[in-house]
Amino acid sequence: MSMNGTEPRKHTISVLVENKFGVLSRVAGLFSARGYNIESLSVGETLDPTVSRMTLVVSGDEFVIEQVTKQLHKLIDVIKVNDLTDESHVERELMLIRVNAEPQHREEILRTADIFRAKVLEATGDEGKLEALVELLRPMGIQEVVRTGKVAISRGPKTRVRKAEAPKRPRVSEDPRVVGFAD
Repeated sequence: MSMNGTEPRKHTISVLVENKFGVLSRVAGLFSARGYNIESLSVGETLDPTVSRMTLVVSGDEFVIEQVTKQLHKLIDVIKVNDLTDESHVERELMLIRVNAEPQHREEILRTADIFRAKVLEATGDEGKLEALVELLRPMGIQEVVRTGKVAISRGPKTRVRKAEAPKRPRVSEDPRVVGFAD
């Protein structure tokens, strides 16, 4: 990457949004209106059913990503935007793959699936792992590949709790949100 950060690269962007009709369209429209292709997009509810998490993978230079992030913040239904690219995070993608299971290839297909800890043939992992699996299966004849797109979660800040000072957990009866439960 150049010193001024202008070379395009893939960014994984996590966006928390209100779970409302039309939000997905507005977020996707923000990218397409600026001529940027979304390479993958996954959306799902969080623990709070009124909030969804969108995980987008988009290529762009630092300036472009910064501009799009600023525009995302302006959308009324966007709660939080986080570019996970340079943060410690875990990402996974699901891929379903159908191959020609000719008798002479079945043993090798099963071995290959086992190497990648894949079920026959369902695999999860990062993009590199899934691409490697496709390349190993390609000579046997792939009929179809279906991929979900990436989902990612930040590892969060590292926190240390000293043993001498274990965090005090509030008693259930002291929590104003809990009514009718005793310790």
